[in-house]
Amino acid sequence: MTFKIRDLGQPRFFLGIETLPVGDTLVLSQRRYMKNILTRSGMTDCKALATLAAVTKPASPSSDLFKNPTQYRRIVGALQYLTITRLDLVYSVNRLCQFMHSPTTEHWVLLKRVLRYVKGTQDLGLRLTPSASSDLHAYSDSDCAGCPIDRKSTSGYAVF
Repeated sequence: MTFKIRDLGQPRFFLGIETLPVGDTLVLSQRRYMKNILTRSGMTDCKALATLAAVTKPASPSSDLFKNPTQYRRIVGALQYLTITRLDLVYSVNRLCQFMHSPTTEHWVLLKRVLRYVKGTQDLGLRLTPSASSDLHAYSDSDCAGCPIDRKSTSGYAVF
């Protein structure tokens, strides 16, 4: 079986991810996608932040549910795709995802803070560099029953 293949050159933009060659490295950026998220959430004119939200404080159970849970779910879901190139958002977005079934106004405030951080850091991306070594390194971390409300654990890993 044979297939015809055509060289389309260097990748530029694919599935919302832009590739930017910088010297011998490649930067993966979702800048356009970030602008789209900010537009859909009505946060294009918000004040930008340079530091990420402090979502480590336990979210207290509240009866003050957010009025539009569909909007919350839509924006948090969009942020999940953004974590492909923005590893700094992974923990915060994961915490926000844990409350998708019944978000409160407190969760909405935390989400807006994450969006303000995204606005202030649109130039960040994932830098891929060639490695002289083929060594494999893996790291992991976890907390056991770290959430005081539901006693769920959080874990993560990185492989280089």
